[in-house]
Amino acid sequence: MTDPLSTTFAALADPTRRAILARLALGETSVSELAQPFEMSLPAVSKHLKVLERAGLIARGREAQWRPCRLEAAPLRDIAGWVEYYRRFWEESLDRLDAYLHELQKQQHASAQKEKKHGSSSKQRRK
Repeated sequence: MTDPLSTTFAALADPTRRAILARLALGETSVSELAQPFEMSLPAVSKHLKVLERAGLIARGREAQWRPCRLEAAPLRDIAGWVEYYRRFWEESLDRLDAYLHELQKQQHASAQKEKKHGSSSKQRRK
């Protein structure tokens, strides 16, 4: 049994499934309408939908002959939370690196000023 986050990432790994989710973000639609932009059979699209459904990313209904699909955003929220944790980690790491580099630049600038000052005073003594 895989954890839900892994299942969601696996479902999102395929560009066709991401395109299906993008379409469903506009509103619910039928399987046949979802299949139209893809150069694949209806059964192939249904396989993609099953993967998305197992990941909890979509829900499928049945209303007479119409079988609407709709986006379920909860698993995407879980991924966003996971990504946010690491975004903060990298942002803080980069902020620390930035502060360190600024400190090095200050030290280099101070050292250059000191060298410049000592260099000009020794020239004055030689004259």
